[in-house]
Amino acid sequence: MNACKRFFCRVVQTVFRLALPILPYREPKRVENRSALAEELKQRGIGTVLFVTDHGVRQAGLTRPLEEALSAAGIRAVVYDKTQANPTLQNVEEARALYCKEGCTCLVAMGGGSAMDCAKAIGARIAYPKKPLSKLKGLLRVLKPIPLLVAIPTTAGTGSEVTLAAVITDSEQKYKYTMMDFTLIPHIVLLDPTVTVSLPQALTATTGMDALTHAVEAYIGRSTTKETRKAALTAVSLIFSNIEAAYQDGGNLEARESMLRAAYLAGVAFSKSYVGYIHAIAHSLGGQYNLPHGLCNAVLMPYVLKAYGKSAEKKLHRLAIAAGVADEHVSAHEGATRLIRAIEALNERLSIPKTLAGIRSEDIPLMAKHAAREANPLYPVPKLMNAAELAVLYGEVADWSEAK
Repeated sequence: MNACKRFFCRVVQTVFRLALPILPYREPKRVENRSALAEELKQRGIGTVLFVTDHGVRQAGLTRPLEEALSAAGIRAVVYDKTQANPTLQNVEEARALYCKEGCTCLVAMGGGSAMDCAKAIGARIAYPKKPLSKLKGLLRVLKPIPLLVAIPTTAGTGSEVTLAAVITDSEQKYKYTMMDFTLIPHIVLLDPTVTVSLPQALTATTGMDALTHAVEAYIGRSTTKETRKAALTAVSLIFSNIEAAYQDGGNLEARESMLRAAYLAGVAFSKSYVGYIHAIAHSLGGQYNLPHGLCNAVLMPYVLKAYGKSAEKKLHRLAIAAGVADEHVSAHEGATRLIRAIEALNERLSIPKTLAGIRSEDIPLMAKHAAREANPLYPVPKLMNAAELAVLYGEVADWSEAK
């Protein structure tokens, strides 16, 4: 990256860091159970809610207990369960039409990050009915309040239940819209470990590593606060202590609850401190090949952390201490190396591959441009990289064996 572009990026990041204390961040109101949520909505005068979820969650019966609790409180529930793993513009428009047709006044997102991202985008379109989503992407484009938004995560990883971000895929253009606005932060959140027990092992693994990515990127960035550093460190400690237990035994409620808490804390951290090139690259890969976001993050994390080199070593060392894989007596380089190796070993134990299949060399330049455009100048990464430098990482993470 040339000196002028580097200077511009750092100036923008410094402005946002200085503005952190006055920006309108907020945390959702947390309710303890379904009955408390139903009562909360009743007191707010909600008559009809739109459930935004996916077919798997609905088929597993996870929405039914809350539907019954809402019905007992006199609240009607309308369900949209067509949300895809990478929610699309079509999902958003279909659900928005249903919301308006049924006279809903509240959005209840139940599922992983996809359902919550979809619900946030639906809210943005309701707030701006005459603007397409392409006009609402980017930073601070959704300034009008969205409808009351309730988030109920069924995975412990995305942190979407507390973040200001949403990612929607344009299937035709093979491109992901990233939206970041304070109005998109959910108003109410229910963290219920019982709805995560049926999560398949593979999703437990990749969503858990997604949460780890959030915590790591938030901590090593240059826009941290005392609050976000504490949240990220706690999240890393909880994930390294609980993810394998949740992976091996889905019914381990203690591990599931700890993972939900870790995901929430990681979400708190990166909402204020942002993410980095791991996410930027993962978004472009997901948009191009419809790959699961958590899987992309998990596979990419060791490669990108190595690429940061010395610029991230001190902070990675502190994360290694929180993870229990190093102590303060080793050097920063050794601590960082141990953390990266621990992440690689954790991926292996969770049956997460070292590379990603399906990446085509001819697609890399455009994906790298998308990633650079998303990250620069907003993401306060330890080391700035341009599209050409990011392109190298796509090559490293690609499984070229299938092309032979």
